[in-house]
Amino acid sequence: MSLQEFWEETGYRLLATDANGQLCVTDAFLRAQLARPELAPVASSCEAERALFASLQQAPMRVVAKDELAAVANPDVVENYRVWLRFRDRLTAKPTLEQSYLACLQAGINDIPPVLFNQLTAVLVRHVLGDDVQPLDARVAELFFRAQLITVTEETAVLAADQETIESRAQNQGFDLMRLLQQGSAALQGDELAVLNPDNAAIYWARTAQHDTVIYLNRQNPAIKSLCTLMAKWVAHFLGVKIRVTALEKIVDKKWLWHLGLDAQASGILNDLYRGNPVVQARLKRIVCLFKVEFEDPSCVVARVRGKPVYMAMAHDEAQLLKLKPQNLLLNLPLAA
Repeated sequence: MSLQEFWEETGYRLLATDANGQLCVTDAFLRAQLARPELAPVASSCEAERALFASLQQAPMRVVAKDELAAVANPDVVENYRVWLRFRDRLTAKPTLEQSYLACLQAGINDIPPVLFNQLTAVLVRHVLGDDVQPLDARVAELFFRAQLITVTEETAVLAADQETIESRAQNQGFDLMRLLQQGSAALQGDELAVLNPDNAAIYWARTAQHDTVIYLNRQNPAIKSLCTLMAKWVAHFLGVKIRVTALEKIVDKKWLWHLGLDAQASGILNDLYRGNPVVQARLKRIVCLFKVEFEDPSCVVARVRGKPVYMAMAHDEAQLLKLKPQNLLLNLPLAA
């Protein structure tokens, strides 16, 4: 299905695109950000707060003086504005959103709240996907910015469901979604959750805002192939480096030279394996998938790794949560430049 609209809540369509295909922040995009419940005035808002909000709606990129913030009566609102203004300045520090994102990563800036950082990542992933995208590709791309609850069924199928959706529905409706997940797709026939497969994948488009579809993450599954393709596109878009990513059953390499984890758990496991530290079976079982990265142009890699594969892994934590960090792909490859 081409030109399919999805993830509208990210504000992607409010951004502009430059001649090189990169995103540019617009006033419309920032106005949408200002509409967040943490910033939008409520009945109890003071006049200074209302005036500040109205002025930023009129000119979202304007400088806000300290005395304007000091005049706002609610200290929580003041802090929310400080956070948002800092976030806005991070987004607009460079000519494009991609350049600003990379600059934050390279500088180790960590003052962007996770909810805003994830939204920023979602916008960028949406752009990398493009408009001519298959539903499974879009669902897999959610792994880049939404935590997934991983469950292994009795038939060793690895299922990934949106953590926030699982927790919300379990609390509000009282049914045992974990049990349903463990039983596999046969138990998920109602409206609660839907397991995507080639026959029903199109249902994703109507459910994108609910984040209530489940995917298989077994190595041979199409979702892993989609993830490999997305990772290659992600690196090419930001770094201009063409790579091939393939899923592995295991790593057999006596001259293993470079690796990176796609999340904190995987980084720790790979580091210990590389150093020869003992890794208990319980930790190894947390690995959801292993990958191999190869570079189309070997000259772009540092000399000692040139012509050798780079290994990657993703793994869930003790609570069965998978939290990918796509920024690791942009920071930790052994690039010469």
